[in-house]
Formats: sequence, structure tokens, C-alpha cells
Amino acid sequence: MANRAVVGASRAARATPALPSVVAAGEPGKRDSSRRTREAVLEAATTEFAEKGFDGARVDEIAERTGIRKNVLYYYFGSKEGLFAAVLERTYAAIRAAQEDMNLRDMDPVEAMRKLVFFTGESWGRHPEFLRLLQSENLNRGRHIRKSAVIRQMYNPLLETIRSLLDRGVASGVFRAGIDAVDLYISITSLSAHYVSHQHTFEAIFEAKLLTPRRLKQRLEHAADMVIRYLLADGAKSGR
Repeated sequence: MANRAVVGASRAARATPALPSVVAAGEPGKRDSSRRTREAVLEAATTEFAEKGFDGARVDEIAERTGIRKNVLYYYFGSKEGLFAAVLERTYAAIRAAQEDMNLRDMDPVEAMRKLVFFTGESWGRHPEFLRLLQSENLNRGRHIRKSAVIRQMYNPLLETIRSLLDRGVASGVFRAGIDAVDLYISITSLSAHYVSHQHTFEAIFEAKLLTPRRLKQRLEHAADMVIRYLLADGAKSGR
């Protein structure tokens, strides 16, 4: 993890013994240093928590990865619990920011749903560490997410977009009525997340590489077809 941000954060932490006064001072250069330090901690913590889970991860190791003193880490995040919650918020924010770039609302409903399936699966493929973080949070019964109003609010716009697509699809006679947006999104996620999170056992059983570009595309086409065929009204066509 010895990238430029981490090295810069390490130097800033050693050169600035009183971080609270740095933040209070509000000088632009020092604020930038503070942001770099915080981002470096979150990057190191993401790796540590993804590798070892919440229970197995150690704050000492995260501080060492980042090159800062442990008390500086506690200044920023308060506790291991606070740091893990911040990692989850950062992870969900990254996923949602990319989803917002898809501009689904103005697309044809069938095309938009297919694009959402592909985006979701490709995100898990690019960032399998996200799934490991979420698996750890599930083992902790979602307690960090329950305490974070930020994460819950992030998904309101996505659900509104899905509901809008469903409504437009029904109005045009393409989608059947009565589809629940939450159930639909959980299904879309499950069709690709399970594939990625169980990659190693599936590969051992079926003796095939599952995350090659060709194989992942095949899987997402399969998942998208399942979703679209579930949504289609009687007699409607999928456009493929």
C-alpha cells in the first residue's frame, strides 16, 4: 500500500504531532494533508477488513500499513467500530457514485434494466473486496449499517430510479405490474454477487475460470435475460 498518498500521509503524521490543532487551523495545505491522511487510513483499512473481516482485523496493523501513529487513527475515526463504519460508507458511496453515472432514468426501461444488471455484476468483478466487506458485516448482523443513516439514504435515489423504470415499463405495456423495487434489486444483486463471492469453490467444482472477461459477460447476459423475462408483460418482447 506504499503509494504516494500513503507516503504523504505518513510524512504529514510524523511532522504534525498535534492533529486537532491542524484541523482547527483550517489552512488549505494542512486541510489537504488531513484529507490525504484520512483517505490513506481508509484505503489501508479496506484492505485489512476485506482480508480478515471485522473481528480479525487489527487497528495496529492498519496504522502500520498507513505509516501513522495509532492515536492519529483514533482521532479521525474514534474506534475500530467507527473505522469499519467509515470503510463501509466509503464502499457504498463508490458503488452508488458509479451507478449514478449510468443515467438510467432517461433510457428505454428494458435497456436500462439490462444495463443495471451488467453494471452490478461488473462492479463485483472489479471489486471483490466489496463483497468480502459485506460478508463480514453480515456476520455482524448489519449492526454498523444500521447505525449509519448515510448508507441507507444512499439507496433511496436508486430505488426511485428502479420504480420509475418499472412504472414507465408498465405504462408502455412492456413490463407487468406489481413488481417490488426492493425485491428486484436484491435479485439483480444476488445473480452476480453469489457468482463472484463463490468463484473459488465453483471453479474447483467445475474446473473452469469464471471471471475471465468472456465468461463474466456470458454470466451477465444470462442474469440480464432472467431479469428481463421476469419483468416482461405477457406478449411483450425483450428487444433482443
